[in-house]
Amino acid sequence: MKTSVTYKDAGVDINAGDELVERIRPFARRTMRPEVLAGIGGFGAMFELGRKYNNPVLVSGTDGVGTKLKLAFLLDKHDTIGIDLVAMSVNDILVQGAEPLFFLDYFACGKLDIETASAVVRGIAHGCEESMCSLIGGETAEMPSMYQDGEYDLAGFAVGAVEKENIIDGSRLCSGDVIIGLASSGFHSNGYSLVRKIILNSGLDLNTAYDDHKTWGAAILEPTKLYVKPIMELLKTVDVRAMSHITGGGITGNLPRVFPAHLAASVELSKLPKVKLFDWLQEEANLTQEQMLETFNCGVGYVVVVPSHEVMQTMQILESHNIKSYNLGEVINRQKEDIVYI
Repeated sequence: MKTSVTYKDAGVDINAGDELVERIRPFARRTMRPEVLAGIGGFGAMFELGRKYNNPVLVSGTDGVGTKLKLAFLLDKHDTIGIDLVAMSVNDILVQGAEPLFFLDYFACGKLDIETASAVVRGIAHGCEESMCSLIGGETAEMPSMYQDGEYDLAGFAVGAVEKENIIDGSRLCSGDVIIGLASSGFHSNGYSLVRKIILNSGLDLNTAYDDHKTWGAAILEPTKLYVKPIMELLKTVDVRAMSHITGGGITGNLPRVFPAHLAASVELSKLPKVKLFDWLQEEANLTQEQMLETFNCGVGYVVVVPSHEVMQTMQILESHNIKSYNLGEVINRQKEDIVYI
């Protein structure tokens, strides 16, 4: 008689998957909004828009964490990478004025390590709590031979809503409006293929002190800042005319995306924050300032554009949320370039 070969023999442990669901259920429960009708554990998650909106437009975004995961593997630190996953999607949908409503994640690995996966999902749940959105579902895929031992991949999906009349699309931008940069927490989740290459080439010891509070490894792995709470308050308080999430492509590539064709941005380079992390990378990689601005956020992770008379109030609100902000420049009539550095 043939010997029975089970799914577990093939490398997939169904029981481990079930145990993970039970472990993460309490984390997800803390993120629940009243609109959630059915969440973790079902075939589909249900969310009721209800009567909060008159003419709602759904805004969706999806992203991953990229090769920043490689540093999480190297440092064996998995409890904050989930925050990155949430931030990359919810910060994107914020740009159009959308309130994040719910989030789903996809976790894929070769062999499921419950402790590691639980740590990742704890971070995802924390990011959702900070973003005031519900973690209502996801997928855990165990695929033997697809990933190296100890490695995994992540993807996230955020859905938000905005009243159609309140969509932020840059159409109300005017010459003279002021560009305000919101401080980033570091590299966020972009440019890590280059960051890792520079770490290798420089021989940097990630366990050495970066400052009095953290190591270089911790500084480089610092999770992406979540901007939901301050932006939601700004949208209720001041006339936000455009916003941009500064991700891959840096300020140069992302700020012009929200400007109409007849306008451009004038940015004062002296107003950009001085950040040790970016100074180190620029020196080690021998990059020009232009190359840095085309690749990294350079200390500015998000941008809002408001009328000049609302700058002070905007910056005060950001400060109340412990967000440093910088008056970077203004909107100008477009000549040739999408963005002018002065």
